[in-house]
Amino acid sequence: MSYSVFTETRFWFMVALSVVLPFGIYAMLMMKRAISRTTVLLLGFLLVAIAGLDVYFLRSLSALAALTPSLADDALFISELSIAFYLLPALFGGLGINIISHSLIGHLAEAQQRFNKEHPNRGY
Repeated sequence: MSYSVFTETRFWFMVALSVVLPFGIYAMLMMKRAISRTTVLLLGFLLVAIAGLDVYFLRSLSALAALTPSLADDALFISELSIAFYLLPALFGGLGINIISHSLIGHLAEAQQRFNKEHPNRGY
């Protein structure tokens, strides 16, 4: 058993997963001039998955922080301050869902236009 959550590999994996990967995704989305709908959809799902993994790691680290003798990790993971850590996964999950819905709405609009061209008497 370690003396602090901050020495755990899970903690550093969560930091990398929570910060480095999502901002890398955002940088890639902003730097590309053209991105396929499939790539955008997959990146949206990846952001939602990252949010889910973040919540899992936060719950796991909170349980571990209760068992360690360190007071520093108790102050961050067990106190009311821990609520602030859940804002980042909520942000990533919300952005991921927004990206997914944007991609699906674009696809549905194009499908509706194709339908209207193929069936001019049945479209609304």
